[in-house]
Amino acid sequence: MSFGRKILRKLIWFIVIFVAIIVGCRYLIKENFFPYKYKEYVDKYSSQYELDPLFVLAVIKTESNFDDDARSHKNAVGLMQITVETGEWAAKEMGYSKFSKEDLYNEEYNIKMGCWYLKKLNDSFDKNLDLTIAAYNAGPTNVKAWLDNEKYSSNGKCIDYIPFGETKKYVDKVNTYYNIYKYLYKENASFFDINKAANLIKSLISVHFLS
Repeated sequence: MSFGRKILRKLIWFIVIFVAIIVGCRYLIKENFFPYKYKEYVDKYSSQYELDPLFVLAVIKTESNFDDDARSHKNAVGLMQITVETGEWAAKEMGYSKFSKEDLYNEEYNIKMGCWYLKKLNDSFDKNLDLTIAAYNAGPTNVKAWLDNEKYSSNGKCIDYIPFGETKKYVDKVNTYYNIYKYLYKENASFFDINKAANLIKSLISVHFLS
């Protein structure tokens, strides 16, 4: 598919979402763009590891778009795109007696491990969600190094500038999807909220075209 056709498809996708939002047709968006898939596992392990399930859904959508067979060039697999190396370490920490790459293709296993890891990162970074998201993508070692570097952090508690372009875009995308999930599944909006819809669509355009 040519680059121009890809851009056109994305623009059509955004227009459909925008129209659906402003007329209050949330069902269309939920079913086709921001579904609440794997609800049993997402709810169960979000609760177990003290996470907002809508945040977990935003991470899954960003990582794999709910494709349980997803694989990346970094050897990350499954719904929450866990690398084999992280999976081996996490399995030991979680008390599993054995681990194999194939385990990560199991929806429940992958979501449980991903939620466990998000919880661990969130605790490590004092519940700072941006740092948690960044660490899930770039690794906690990199995030801690950025916090210790005055070029990237002015106070050692938050990051003013993320030096990895991929991680910056990742954080923006997860936050954008999280806001959309909250709007669709949590907030009691009126029939339509044009300001909210405009802000959401601007965020979508930003993370897909401008970042």
